[in-house]
Amino acid sequence: MTMAVVYLLRSVKDGSSYVGWTTDLRRQLEEHNAGKTPYTQTRGPWKLVKYETYEASEAAKQRERHLKRNPRMLSLFKKRATNVFRTARGGPRQVVG
Repeated sequence: MTMAVVYLLRSVKDGSSYVGWTTDLRRQLEEHNAGKTPYTQTRGPWKLVKYETYEASEAAKQRERHLKRNPRMLSLFKKRATNVFRTARGGPRQVVG
């Protein structure tokens, strides 16, 4: 069984985001930064913001598909990646741990 990863990238250039899945995160990040993938080739360089691991590639594919088809879930995924939540007074605070 191959371990798979769902990952979130953020463009250093324009702040845009990209969600994908892979079985080799290091290689995939290198390919995104080398401009070898169509959507990400003009927006690089890319920084890895978050990743989730899965025991099966099918589970990772399903998670990626779910995030891309559900804007609310994608927004929550991105928000959790930054670890910034609002306090009761409305100001931002950094969550540790």
